[in-house]
Amino acid sequence: MTKKDKVRRRLIEQRRAMLPEQAAAKSARIVERIRETLAWKNARQILVYWPTQNEVDTRPLIAELWQRGAEVLLPRCRPGQPGVMDVACVTGEADLAPGAFRIMEPDPSCRVVDLYADSFAPDLAFIPGVGFDRCGFRLGFGGGYYDRLLGGIQMGRALKFGLCYGFQVCSKLPLDDWDRPVNAVCTEEELWYR
Repeated sequence: MTKKDKVRRRLIEQRRAMLPEQAAAKSARIVERIRETLAWKNARQILVYWPTQNEVDTRPLIAELWQRGAEVLLPRCRPGQPGVMDVACVTGEADLAPGAFRIMEPDPSCRVVDLYADSFAPDLAFIPGVGFDRCGFRLGFGGGYYDRLLGGIQMGRALKFGLCYGFQVCSKLPLDDWDRPVNAVCTEEELWYR
């Protein structure tokens, strides 16, 4: 077991051990921090994730984006291609269906966005993680899905927020060459930019 695997296992166990009301309260504080940012107020195209396994709950943010008419983009695992995600436009909860790993993702009927086209230029991207460090590097589940997505040329334009709980912040994570940092990390306790 690698050092990354050990850190991953410990943080996943801690997150799963949270009571639903603890996760809800901490998520609500994170959502409030996000809503206070100028980037949130001005965003028109946003890449976001649908939460699973006690991740920070982004659903209130998604609902608000739909209400204000912003373009909401969610990832979808590409069938038969481990580690690869597409991004699709979602206009309401009815557009979602259980996908890979039992995570809610855009239904196959949703419009897939060309990740290399100029039309894909998210103002903001909310990125989940098992952990983040003080340099903005993230630790995921180990499949490389978000590493590939974050490495895309168009993602360089987006302000990328890592969302996690305070206990998921590490001083320094073990890194691989393909790891890409986010621009900011938001927890229930703080929001900082790197």
